[in-house]
Amino acid sequence: MKFAATILLTITLSFVFGLYFPWWSIALVSFLVAMLIYQKPVIAWLAGFAGIFLCWALLAWWIDAQNDSILSRRIAQLLNLGGGSSVLILLTGLIGAIIGGLAALSGSLLRRYLAPRWPL
Repeated sequence: MKFAATILLTITLSFVFGLYFPWWSIALVSFLVAMLIYQKPVIAWLAGFAGIFLCWALLAWWIDAQNDSILSRRIAQLLNLGGGSSVLILLTGLIGAIIGGLAALSGSLLRRYLAPRWPL
């Protein structure tokens, strides 16, 4: 239950922050969510990874569907990904997920470190 709530909160906040702040705000969101909702570091990493992956992959897919995959096919050709937009969408989600997972891991470890000193 806490795992699913963490993923949903990460997705929602990263989407909202992405509208108003730079792309790297996803790291701040994952970090803060992992600090506020304590989970074991591995679970926090997985929640941050999954939340940002779903957010970025779904956003990339939605944007790609809006323009009939014109831009993504050209970018995939430039990057030698075989011209398919699905690989580019997966790669986009994976890059964001690594950032989100590492930020969530950092937040969880900082929470664990500060737990005896900081009442949350």
